[in-house]
Amino acid sequence: MYHHSILLILCAIFYAVLCVFSIVTGIIYMTGKKELNPLELSDRFMARLSDPAKRNAFARKMGLVTFIVGIVQGITAYCIFRAGSPVHYWFAFGFNAFSICSVLMKLKGKINAFPLLKLAAYTAILLILLLGNSKRLFFS
Repeated sequence: MYHHSILLILCAIFYAVLCVFSIVTGIIYMTGKKELNPLELSDRFMARLSDPAKRNAFARKMGLVTFIVGIVQGITAYCIFRAGSPVHYWFAFGFNAFSICSVLMKLKGKINAFPLLKLAAYTAILLILLLGNSKRLFFS
């Protein structure tokens, strides 16, 4: 029997929703059905992709990366919800720390509400994982 706090369930649901969103978005980018979102990339980076062919090729690569990240987000949701061993928590903790670093890198040069909201959510999840499960993380 696993102990699930409501906060852990909400964290798992957050990652499950991100999983579906990232997989669908990745497929859309990989198939060329959507242009790059300039809000997600710095102005300097977008200037380097002024050639439509380069921008399209980069969007397809980003789609593959986004698709793979979606799969890892699904695994993270499972690890948080499963709550069965320290390995699950360390995986969730590691990917969550990676997510924070990723958002911080995107904030360089362009700050808008969406990355800031993601940063706040990832930070809250990190605190919930650390504070709410410290005994299980280190002593199970």
